[in-house]
Amino acid sequence: MEYTIFKPEYLMSITGGDTEVMAEIAGIFGSQVPEFLAGMKNLLGQEKYYDLGLLAHKAKGSVTVLGMDETSKMLKEFELLAKAGEQKERYSEFISRFEADTAKVMEEVNDYLGKNR
Repeated sequence: MEYTIFKPEYLMSITGGDTEVMAEIAGIFGSQVPEFLAGMKNLLGQEKYYDLGLLAHKAKGSVTVLGMDETSKMLKEFELLAKAGEQKERYSEFISRFEADTAKVMEEVNDYLGKNR
């Protein structure tokens, strides 16, 4: 499998190559994603844009651990726009991309861990 979102090098560097620790980090990330998504959708529905920006910031920190550079950049843009309440028509698109990217990265991480245990 070609890894299009996941960057194994970063996870390797922070875990010293320990696949058990990698799996633990991936598991934590995987459990956070549904919470992030539910929160984002809820805040968007309630038009709590500043809080939505704060949550995008928090999600950005999590995706960084898996080397998701492009997703991190997108979340930074989302964070700044939401905190300012600007370009609201794009927020659903940001959330959808976050959802797609996190689903894809979990496939890639699980593939990587399956090959390296």
